[in-house]
Amino acid sequence: MDCIQDTLSYALIKLGKAHRARAEQLLSQFEMYPGQDQILFRLAHEEGLPQSALAEMLCVEPPTVTKMVQRMEKRGWIERRSDPNDARLSRVYLTDAGRDIQADLHRIWAEMEAAMTASLTEAERALLRRLFEQMQADVSAGVGEEAV
Repeated sequence: MDCIQDTLSYALIKLGKAHRARAEQLLSQFEMYPGQDQILFRLAHEEGLPQSALAEMLCVEPPTVTKMVQRMEKRGWIERRSDPNDARLSRVYLTDAGRDIQADLHRIWAEMEAAMTASLTEAERALLRRLFEQMQADVSAGVGEEAV
């Protein structure tokens, strides 16, 4: 590897940064930050999650989620409730406002997806998804560590 800029890892980092910048721009109309949308999506499918599960889902530390949840609670999108069986545990639930914003968030994600894949065919999109999934599995399993 002569030039780091020629690696897939570098290209992926650049894509991730571009994606995040676009997400920040689109979500800002709701005074929302990237990651908060993911919490709302997840709670729409499974309410009452502990903050630790949200931290794990986002791959961030629990204090980061605590701050995110506090901001989202102030916006009225979510509410925290103590677990009835363990008062030390805080569970997170959508409010009506959190449910109401779902359609807008889905529209934003559809717009981002369309922009990101505009020049790809359906077959290329399917292949890219499969390759991303395989790469993620390989990285998670530590494949290729012997080459390091």
